[in-house]
Amino acid sequence: MEERVQKIMAFAGLGSRRACEKIIEAGRVKVNGKVIHLGDKADPAKDTITVDGKLLRIETERIYIALNKPKGYLSDIDEIHPRPTVNDLIGISEPLFAVGRLDLDSEGLILMTNDGELANRLTHPRYHHEKEYEVLVIKTPDQEQLEIWRRGVVLEDGTRTLPAQVEIMGSYSKGAWLRIILHEGKKRQIRKVGARIGLPVSQIKRVRIANLKLGKLRSGEWRHLTEREVHQLRKFAGLIKEEKNNTLN
Repeated sequence: MEERVQKIMAFAGLGSRRACEKIIEAGRVKVNGKVIHLGDKADPAKDTITVDGKLLRIETERIYIALNKPKGYLSDIDEIHPRPTVNDLIGISEPLFAVGRLDLDSEGLILMTNDGELANRLTHPRYHHEKEYEVLVIKTPDQEQLEIWRRGVVLEDGTRTLPAQVEIMGSYSKGAWLRIILHEGKKRQIRKVGARIGLPVSQIKRVRIANLKLGKLRSGEWRHLTEREVHQLRKFAGLIKEEKNNTLN
C-alpha cells in the first residue's frame, strides 16, 4: 500500500515526521532511483527507497548506541561542507538518528538510534529533558554572570534561553570549568550565551542526556546500550505505557 514517504521513513526509525520531511526537501531521498519531492508516495513492499544512497529498511531491529563524539566530527551529513560524521565512527550501515547533536568543535555524549519515537521525544523542545555539560570558559565568572546565565539570556536573534543550572566545578588557568544543565537545545547555545555575558567558551563536553551518562567511554568510542538503559530511556520519554497499549491493539 502506498504511503507518504516521510511517514515510511519515520516508521523505519529515521526520526520524527518533520525531520524526515527535511531530509526529503534536501533531495537526499530517492524512490526507484529518482529523487522525490515532499508529498510523494511509495509502496515499501514494491518500491526501492534510498536515503543518501543507502537502502531504507522498514522492518529492522532497534539499535541504541552511546557514542563519545570527538572534536572535528559532524553530528549529521553536510553536503555543502563534507566532513567526517559520527556515523563514520560507528561504521553501521543501518541509518541512525543522532539524538542530542553537538557542533563540530564540541565533544561528548551522543545517542545514536533507529528508534524514531524515542528520538523524537528526546529532541522535541516541548519535552524539556535534561542535558548536562562540562564547559571550560577562559575567564573566571563572577556571581552576577552566573546568576544571569541561570535566569536565562536574551540572544542576538531576540530569543531567550530557558533557566539553566550553572555551577563552578573548579578553576583552570585564568578560567574555570562549569557544570551546566540545560532543558533545551538551541543551536550553539552554550557558546552564544557565554559570548553574550562576557565568558567566552573554550571547550564543551556533554556528559549526560536525560538519564543516560557518558561514563568511561573514551573519545571516539561507542557501545550498545544495555536493556536496562533502553528501558529507562523509553520510560523517561513516556513510551513504556504506549508500548503496552500497542501490544493490546
